[in-house]
Amino acid sequence: MRRRDFIKAIAGSATAWPLAASAQQQADKLPTIGFLGAGTSSGQGSWVSALVQRLRELGWNEGSNIAFESRWANTRDERLTEMAGQFVRMKVAVIVAIGTQAAVAAKRATSSIPIVFPASGDPVGAGLVVSLAQPGGNATGSSLENIDVTSKRVALLREVVPGLRRLAILGNADALVSKLDLNEASQVAGKLGLEIVPLEIRRTEDLAPSFADLSDRADALYVAGDPLVVANRVRINTLALIARLPTIYNSREYTELGGLMSYGPNFLDLYRQGADFVDKILRGAKPADLPVEQPTKFYLVVNLTTAKALKLTIPESFLSLADEVIE
Repeated sequence: MRRRDFIKAIAGSATAWPLAASAQQQADKLPTIGFLGAGTSSGQGSWVSALVQRLRELGWNEGSNIAFESRWANTRDERLTEMAGQFVRMKVAVIVAIGTQAAVAAKRATSSIPIVFPASGDPVGAGLVVSLAQPGGNATGSSLENIDVTSKRVALLREVVPGLRRLAILGNADALVSKLDLNEASQVAGKLGLEIVPLEIRRTEDLAPSFADLSDRADALYVAGDPLVVANRVRINTLALIARLPTIYNSREYTELGGLMSYGPNFLDLYRQGADFVDKILRGAKPADLPVEQPTKFYLVVNLTTAKALKLTIPESFLSLADEVIE
């Protein structure tokens, strides 16, 4: 290359480098939302998508005025601490915690970065907030805490399972939200005179052994939801069907993939509501000043295809009460 051409090439590169650096710096200046998931993107990704879509409606567009970063623990809770620490070091504007375990990890990692939990089983018991009305810290969101809902689920099972006497109760023994649901379901079942068959799991590998000979020990299955259970909902439904056990869950996400029925809030709506919290925080509100909200509408969803596979006849009067019947 001739000396004149070499100088031109260097000059051109020198012009391009500042432009590229400027663009990168501009991107780095965008406020970043860190999505910290206790479960898997395949299991809970649709909820995040609902939140992101709502943010767009509120004027927040990725690459334009907001940036997104996601971390998924894939049901390995021990990874949450490091992932939360990554977001702290990145100085994200808001951490959106997907699952109570994720919210707890974020809370331990920072007392200054705002945290939004779109759906927490017990934010007060988990130490995320001082109270629902006055969070008093750097976290806020929506609470699923409602013991009446647990009682309702057990009652619904009794309505559709003739002669229900033995109730298996499945949940993650290491998850706070599951423990609360498991304990409440056990108490409710006990008061109704039902024999309780506890099935405690801590990892995916525990599922198959838990279902061994279950058809001889139980008449129906109550499942306490958490990220581990969400990630394995197809496997759980398959094992329950093999054991010929009617099931009830806390959200439609399980029923649409083969569970018999579910009763609980619409999680997509909760995550859209979570976007409203994020929007307010990005515009200057403090989590401590944003009361924790609770769902006011609960949906009964019945999978009629699963009922037929179980040779279970569900009365028309019961189906008429359902918000959705999947056929």
